[in-house]
Amino acid sequence: MHERAADFRERALNRYDIDPDVVEFPDGTKTAADAADAIGCSVAQIASSLVFEVDESLVVCVTSGANRVDEGALGDHFDVRESAVEMADPDHVRETIGWAIGGVPPLCHETTVPVVLDRTLLEFDEVWAAAGTPSAVFPIDPARLRSLSDATPIEVAAPS
Repeated sequence: MHERAADFRERALNRYDIDPDVVEFPDGTKTAADAADAIGCSVAQIASSLVFEVDESLVVCVTSGANRVDEGALGDHFDVRESAVEMADPDHVRETIGWAIGGVPPLCHETTVPVVLDRTLLEFDEVWAAAGTPSAVFPIDPARLRSLSDATPIEVAAPS
């Protein structure tokens, strides 16, 4: 197991008393579609953790791989203008959250940051989230994920 995936697994066990079933794919799962193909699930079941700068604070937005995040909806939730919402700088993410973009898990962050959860993920019995690297994922019940990450469910999907 990749060192960062093993680190995620250990953190999950120590912090949340869960032992995630980390699955690794040598060809990677860099996009939600890649992950869904490798796992054999729908792209909507991929719980992508995207990190945004919202009014100069980091926020983790766990969204369905089938959706694009509406930055205006994210701004509305935090009561800031859409112009105050942007994708976070990768170095800032690594330094603050403790994980590199592409492998950011929805929990086990270095720093406590707000986490929001795409409501559409709650429609599934199981979703798959990053486990510390772009090639490692783990399955989890989305209600359990919401509870463990202290995530606030919101409507975050951009209109199609």
